[in-house]
Amino acid sequence: MTKKMQPVLAYNTGEKDDKSWIITETRFSNTSLGKTEAIFALGNGYMGLRSASEEKYPFEKRGFFVAGTFNKFPGPQEVSELPNAADFLNMEMYLNGQRFDLSMGKIYAYEKSLHLKKAELTRTILWETPQGELFSLEFRRFVSLADKHVVGQKVTIIPLSNAAKITVESGIDGQVTNSGTQHFKEGSKRLLKNRILKLEQETTASGIRFVHFSKHQFRKTTPILDPNHQVVMKRRAVHQHFKAITVEQNESLTIEKISAVYTSLDKDNATEWVEQAQTGFERIDTYDALFEEHAQQWQKIWQMYPIEIQGKDFDQLAVRFAIYHLVCMTPSHDRRMSIGAKGLTGERYKGHVFWDTEIFILPFYILTYPDMARQLLEYRWLSLDGARKKARDNNYEGAMFPWESAWVGEGEVTPLFGDADVVTGEATPVWSGFEEQHISADIAFAVWQYYEYTHDDAFMDAYGYELILATAIFWQSRLEWNDQKSRYEINRVIGPDEYKEHINNNAFTNYMAHWNMQKATEIYHHHLKPEVKLRLEENLQLSHYMAKIENKHHKLYLPQPNTVGIIPQDDTYLSKEIIDLGPYRKVIASLLNTYNMEQVNAMQISKQADVLMLLYLLGDQFSDEIKLANWTYYEPKTLHDSSLSKSAHSLFAATLCETEIAYAFFSDAARIDLGQDLASSDTGVHAASLGGILEAVLFGFGGIQIKQGELHIEPQLPAAWQKLSFRFYWRDCPLQLTIESNRTLVRNDSADIVQFKNGGRLIELAPEKTVFIH
Repeated sequence: MTKKMQPVLAYNTGEKDDKSWIITETRFSNTSLGKTEAIFALGNGYMGLRSASEEKYPFEKRGFFVAGTFNKFPGPQEVSELPNAADFLNMEMYLNGQRFDLSMGKIYAYEKSLHLKKAELTRTILWETPQGELFSLEFRRFVSLADKHVVGQKVTIIPLSNAAKITVESGIDGQVTNSGTQHFKEGSKRLLKNRILKLEQETTASGIRFVHFSKHQFRKTTPILDPNHQVVMKRRAVHQHFKAITVEQNESLTIEKISAVYTSLDKDNATEWVEQAQTGFERIDTYDALFEEHAQQWQKIWQMYPIEIQGKDFDQLAVRFAIYHLVCMTPSHDRRMSIGAKGLTGERYKGHVFWDTEIFILPFYILTYPDMARQLLEYRWLSLDGARKKARDNNYEGAMFPWESAWVGEGEVTPLFGDADVVTGEATPVWSGFEEQHISADIAFAVWQYYEYTHDDAFMDAYGYELILATAIFWQSRLEWNDQKSRYEINRVIGPDEYKEHINNNAFTNYMAHWNMQKATEIYHHHLKPEVKLRLEENLQLSHYMAKIENKHHKLYLPQPNTVGIIPQDDTYLSKEIIDLGPYRKVIASLLNTYNMEQVNAMQISKQADVLMLLYLLGDQFSDEIKLANWTYYEPKTLHDSSLSKSAHSLFAATLCETEIAYAFFSDAARIDLGQDLASSDTGVHAASLGGILEAVLFGFGGIQIKQGELHIEPQLPAAWQKLSFRFYWRDCPLQLTIESNRTLVRNDSADIVQFKNGGRLIELAPEKTVFIH
């Protein structure tokens, strides 16, 4: 009988105060390194660092990304991407002449852990060399939240069998690429003050300058050592070869490596930024001192997001994991940047920003950190020039936002071709950059959602109204008149369901475009201050376009429910062939191993929530009966091949008060990155899924909703949980919601009276008071 292998990831290694804070890889496999490189990635919003090992392995994928530093490799089919910057993690260690390599010798103990509370990566290993010598090794690492430029590493080696001579090679390697694409010029290399390595580089097209520093410190059990070393300079790389240090049996050798990166984006018009960076790096302290400052900043983060779940420990861990990664990938330091689909954890999607940010991530920040939500929306305002350029290039007016965005103002950066067609063998065209146009309405919707929760009039006057109006101007130019049916339509698009290309009248797109234009009309007549209207009139020719918007949006075709309540996803979806999806629901994207996109386009198959996404976002417009009918029809036809799908279905199920179904989808979504599938996250974590998990908790189970501009709280607790508690903001008022199996409490921690509805009742909550709502 074959012995059952234990799971690779353990979720219960934290005890007492560390319970549900630690994820541990319990076995080393040199063929599935990508999983923990991505899910254990470290970051601070300025930079993201995949958690590759200090020692190199053939199947690893090292990755170090600095937010906003996009570069475009020459070529007609190339688009901007975040460059994989120089690798400073690599430290090759030779123990009595034997290179430390876990694919050789014997491993007697192994744990690689990410401690979420402290944002520290650790590895502890008991390893026997091929020659039979035993060593204990401990690795520690963090990316500082206290100093956005700094990364700390500490390695402790103890010979257990006998004395050992330990040799170390370490430095900064700029030879890394984006899967073969080199984004950097050669640059300069130096050793400063006989201890600081420095590598300067510049991106080939965007001209962004990077400067990297690293310095090392060695010590035995107590004394600091200054080992002899040799500097080795290669193309795009500088290293130090530290000569052999003798370490006695059971004595420890500790190596600290402190590194930092700075770029020319850090300080606009600062001509002496490299010298300033160098001076700053020279002052940087030891690992322990730097880590203490970093841990204190993470303590503040966890105080900002006090989401508590009592029930399944994994669920609490999953929520903390999602918050951790959102903090690591959110560029809070610079509003010219936003959140990519893989955050800063991998090359996939080239660091580009999708609708993922506004629809799946932004709601979490709106509820818990409104200032950050505002900044992310300001990125879209700063990107208006690129959106206007895309509209002009496609013979439209207004602002047509790119499906994929990079640097502000750059415009559309969606690649033209993707993977090979399984039938023809040719490269598959990527149509989303041309046809997935709903993103313009998605951004407008997110702006209004932010405003409804915050009533931030200053933001709307400066940025928000222009975003909604400019996108509405695009939509009125995008509509196509059908003379035979006397209506406007939107043809040849891709909706959220990306398995349907070149379709007409996608319900999600039509309804969202209609909402966008209707909201623009409302804003124009009721919300604009005279000085704001005057400015926008000059910028947008507002009165000219508003007449067109008001005339056209009433005549836009909105697909209506049929006799059994089903809203057609598009003009032809309901007439397409139905096939058995059972075999294809077990493995993500397995359908595309059998059929090509043209064939999939001819079947009633959805990649992810489409009509259901519409019914969630614009829920006020549809009855519960219509929502249930469409759930019953569309969910069985959905493959959930997008990481966005499970959390979206959890949210929608919660609106139907199908709490246990919502919980099942939440559980599946939580395991997209965090589960035992060792290939699920190789190319990076799934940012939208992580945001969707938090949406499911706060908006789904927490029941936070806005209806007709009013706050509603309609909580529902899954059977697996005994308690859910979190803080959220409603128009600058912090509220604490606590849901237990037999009661729900809302506390008002503000100085203002707060009104909300529950079960049809209007509740007034006085300052600093708590109310039981059931």
